[in-house]
Amino acid sequence: MELHLHSHRWERRASDWSAAGVAGFFAGAVLMVAELLWSTVATGSDPWVAARMVGAIVLGPDALQSSGFNLPIVVAALVTHYVLGIVFGVVLGAVIAPFHLDSSTGMALATGAVFGVLIYLLNFYGMQRLFPWFADMRGWPSFLGNVLFGMVAAIVYARLERES
Repeated sequence: MELHLHSHRWERRASDWSAAGVAGFFAGAVLMVAELLWSTVATGSDPWVAARMVGAIVLGPDALQSSGFNLPIVVAALVTHYVLGIVFGVVLGAVIAPFHLDSSTGMALATGAVFGVLIYLLNFYGMQRLFPWFADMRGWPSFLGNVLFGMVAAIVYARLERES
């Protein structure tokens, strides 16, 4: 009997780009719903604050001055949010595939969690220099939301990918 251990060394293996894009889009939707629920149910605050902050990436800081629901800002936030989700999903797929980090559900989830932490650091510390209003969103809810994003994207990618 021969025991095969999954190797996580780099191997030339292409990502399934469509699965990665769908995984990022889906994880972005999960994150968006979680953010809306958290802001409404847990904190009782304005659920559109995050939409204004994301919309301001494209529309500029004037979008932050709005209050309540504002259709152009919400549309800009949705487009920006989903495009970034797809991009991050593709990046995650490009990491998972060549290192066989989809060899088990646990490995995919752990990879996604680490990826989520890295996205949190990029978004709320790195990009904060360009978009200073994101400093206001630092904290456990955003941290956990990004970890959730990474884990959902990784598991969806692992389930959807086709072997190349």
